[in-house]
Amino acid sequence: MTSESIVTLQAPAKVNLTLQILSKRADGYHELDSVMQKLDLCDTLHIQRVKKTGVSLSCPDSDLPEDESNLVFQAAESFLHDTGLAVKSGVSIVLEKRIPIAAGLGGGSSDAGTLLCGLDRLFATKLPEKRLLGLAKPLGADVPFFVLSGMAMRAQGIGERLTEVSSLSDCSVLLVNPGFSVSTAWVYKNYSLTKTVKDSSLSDSRGNDGENEEGLVLYNDLESVTIARYPEIETIKASMLAGGASGTLMSGSGPTVFGIFPGSSVADVNQCADVLRRKYGNGVFVTRPLLVD
Repeated sequence: MTSESIVTLQAPAKVNLTLQILSKRADGYHELDSVMQKLDLCDTLHIQRVKKTGVSLSCPDSDLPEDESNLVFQAAESFLHDTGLAVKSGVSIVLEKRIPIAAGLGGGSSDAGTLLCGLDRLFATKLPEKRLLGLAKPLGADVPFFVLSGMAMRAQGIGERLTEVSSLSDCSVLLVNPGFSVSTAWVYKNYSLTKTVKDSSLSDSRGNDGENEEGLVLYNDLESVTIARYPEIETIKASMLAGGASGTLMSGSGPTVFGIFPGSSVADVNQCADVLRRKYGNGVFVTRPLLVD
């Protein structure tokens, strides 16, 4: 197999259908139990092999940094050095952002994980999955999820233990980003671990039928922390429920809220989206679960 000269890939957003914080480790990380779902709201990555060594990153029409402080830049450098390509090859990356930044939707992690897969394809290195995951883990807890092909996964530990689970299917997912950023570090710092630990069994969080959206039990231990400072999140959830959502939740550390609308409720989700757009404008997205290629 010969390498390609340019690769274009979609980097999907995610929502946390469940997020339980189990404990804080001595190294500062938190033990988690979470079910994550990929969505068809995507950033686009254009990755090109160039003769000049090093990494060139462009993020047009966004305020993202284009240097080593960007997770995509870090992922590219890590891949090139790990494979020994850094001494003879370089890459030019154009990142087209559509996923809101610092919104609990995993955009940065998705961009980094997708980039690792794209570089493996670009250079035809055919790295084993385990090696790609090894490159992903130091970049962030959610990055390994986006290296793997599964549409929905249960993440345990600090996010490194991943098990594929049933994906959402016949439904729409309404996303509302209220337009402010929330620091993940701040949310975790303010989370109290004195809460009663829930039963984290997957059967409890997914219901009897993994594809029955009505049976989902959505929960997020971090939601109460973010809502205490930003009560608008609770208002958005109430609007979605009033508009026909079968369930709503804040994703990750927030502030984005998502609502699940059964497949038969297309009119409801569009009407609810129109109402919310009057206040949140381009922060409202009607999406669906990402489908396997």
